[in-house]
Amino acid sequence: MTATPRNCALTPAELDAFAAELDALRARTVATVGQADADYIRAVHRAVRYFGFAGRALLMLAAIAGAFVTPVLWFAGALGVLSLALSKILENMELGHNVIHGQFDWMNDPAFHGPTYEWDIAGTSENWRKTHNFRHHTWTNVRGLDDDVGYGLLRLFPEQRWKPFYLVQPLVAVVFAILFEWGIAIQDLRLGRWLAGKTKTRELLREFRPVGRKMARQVLKDYVFFPLLAGPFFLTVLVGNVIANILRNLWTYLIIFCGHFTADAETFSRESVRNEGRGAWYLRQLRGSSNLAGGKLLNLMSGNLSHQIEHHFFPDVPANRYAAMAVEVRAICARYGQHYNTGSLPRQFGQVVWRILRHALPSKPSALAAMAEPHAAR
Repeated sequence: MTATPRNCALTPAELDAFAAELDALRARTVATVGQADADYIRAVHRAVRYFGFAGRALLMLAAIAGAFVTPVLWFAGALGVLSLALSKILENMELGHNVIHGQFDWMNDPAFHGPTYEWDIAGTSENWRKTHNFRHHTWTNVRGLDDDVGYGLLRLFPEQRWKPFYLVQPLVAVVFAILFEWGIAIQDLRLGRWLAGKTKTRELLREFRPVGRKMARQVLKDYVFFPLLAGPFFLTVLVGNVIANILRNLWTYLIIFCGHFTADAETFSRESVRNEGRGAWYLRQLRGSSNLAGGKLLNLMSGNLSHQIEHHFFPDVPANRYAAMAVEVRAICARYGQHYNTGSLPRQFGQVVWRILRHALPSKPSALAAMAEPHAAR
């Protein structure tokens, strides 16, 4: 394993020892998973329901009473939007994302069963299990195998081939953030292959059917059913739902991008993962991930993806355990001379913005970066 300015080179024996320590940490943690973790995820589930109900009730109040009393419109409307957005953020980040990873399958509770859970977002859970749980977590930041490297829209690393289209990517990035759930929904359709003539239209339509049905359900729920409950005052509820979904999209985009595309995050070639051993896999997860420092509230609101390193190491371990695991992970990384990438949310997001702006223009990987790629254990 080659060295970088912030990472020591590891011999095959050191890689094996590195992996053994992390595997042992996982085993110790899993052995203590139990009732407290079940209570935690059920409390999150209740919070999602309560904030969702409160948000929709407040929007209804704003729509009907606010039509006659303007202060009620603005006060109840603002609280309703924030409450509904909070419900959607918690559902997507701390509940849906983690349940779909199978973190709570051991509970044998249908409400928290990863293979069947369907979340409140335009995309299907089935597609997410394919693009995220399998493709992204197996091939994290491997160019050509991990579709999350730029999502087919953005050039975030100099190793990605530059095209004139990327000149407008600062604007594309903003639009993508606002519509993030819709971009994720169509990610597995790989529209680029269809536009290039590599996928037949009938195949695309077949793949789109379940996605289209899910999109239709989300549109009907948020933009037709609930607004119509307000009768002639439907517009306030409609606008409130739109804003709540946009706030959820922006927050999700912020957390995911800060977890993968900071200045120290690396991408890897396909050749580098051939015959990849367990230690090299862990090291690739580490070098392709970024954490966020911010405390318990940020952990909750980010679905504990503030500990992206730990999530990439242990995706099926209950995420509420990541904060405690992070203490040992950081110590293990220090013992092996590996950089543990963490920083405040403003600092990490500033680096993401820099990547978006810098690599919209032609750029080349430095010779040092090209040498730094982890190689498969031999």
